[in-house]
Amino acid sequence: MALRSLTLPPLSPVAAPKKPVAVYAAVISSTLSVYGSIRNCQTQEKPVVKQRSKKPTGIISPTPETLSPAPLKKVLVPIGFGTEEMEAVIMIDVLRRSGAHVTVASVEEQLEVEAAGGTRLLADAFISACSDQTFDLVALPGGMPGSARLRDCQLLRDITTKQAEAKRLYAAICAAPAVALLPWGLLKRKQLLNAADGNSRKEEFNEVSWSSDHPPQVLIPIANGCEEIEVVTVVDILRRAKANVVVASVEKSLQVVASSGTKIMADKAISAAADSVHDLIILPGGTLGVERLQRSRIVKKMLKEQQLSGRILGAICSSPTILQKQGLLMGKKATAHPSVMSMLDDAVSGVRVVIDGKVITGRGLATATDFGLAIVGKLFGSARARSVAEGLVFEYPR
Repeated sequence: MALRSLTLPPLSPVAAPKKPVAVYAAVISSTLSVYGSIRNCQTQEKPVVKQRSKKPTGIISPTPETLSPAPLKKVLVPIGFGTEEMEAVIMIDVLRRSGAHVTVASVEEQLEVEAAGGTRLLADAFISACSDQTFDLVALPGGMPGSARLRDCQLLRDITTKQAEAKRLYAAICAAPAVALLPWGLLKRKQLLNAADGNSRKEEFNEVSWSSDHPPQVLIPIANGCEEIEVVTVVDILRRAKANVVVASVEKSLQVVASSGTKIMADKAISAAADSVHDLIILPGGTLGVERLQRSRIVKKMLKEQQLSGRILGAICSSPTILQKQGLLMGKKATAHPSVMSMLDDAVSGVRVVIDGKVITGRGLATATDFGLAIVGKLFGSARARSVAEGLVFEYPR
């Protein structure tokens, strides 16, 4: 089913529409659609009519007006205990990549918030610091009890209600439209949108079983500059499947600042995870993050021991280059982000996920869901993967 497009009203200086707009978004596609709507207002200004000069024309220097960049669009993303981390982080990341200034605000009494799947996010501010600000968009992630925590926050309700009264944009996904917007009276005469993704594409070579007689132990090392969508998506999917996932920081502190500024709290330091045995080690991508992971002596040692012990290795986006440089992809087919595919000895193009024996690689952040579900399928079987996919409202391939 193709994504249905929702035409949103322009912002000032164009006259405001008669009714406010609410959006029920499919995470990545509709986040871009919503941002496109708030960006489009920049082109709605009256054209400047140039008078023809009677003198010979020369090179015209640009005026200060033409040099001045358009102001950044301001977006508020509130989070609370039990917020769906994938929905929050994907919205934050995509909007920041689009050039928006995104404020992540906690509705709790502390900035650190534990999300639905156990990922700990660090907000930029408390919701009380946002009550006197004007936002171009207020976007509510879903999840339970996260949506209920947002609903019960009076300050957030006031902010969103004022947003609607001022004919500015507000959005919600998953449970948030029904749990928060509906009781606030902000869904009257609104159109809800949904979208279905196409089937994922993967290729497997030298097939072997990954199943074990114990709950899989998974380690995900993270560093400053890692891709937050890849970290959060893979962690969430594996925890939904009941794998034991440990997120370990290679930095001096447990707090890691991801590539688009999302603050993630690791479960432990990499040194504390080094003595444990892990069935699977997964490396997230991100240019800066990959460089920092590559410099970690502990990570290098753990990856080498993982291969020598016949255990599973995973990498996504640009991180397969780490495996390549350590000789861990010798004789293996793999995929990676298009920008680094040439660095792989035996790259497979045109697929989202490649599995070769006990090595799994993925193309990048937009394929993180396929990557995570492919791992679940190998560890637990296709029935468990399909069950997790249904919870994500993601079409799992037959």
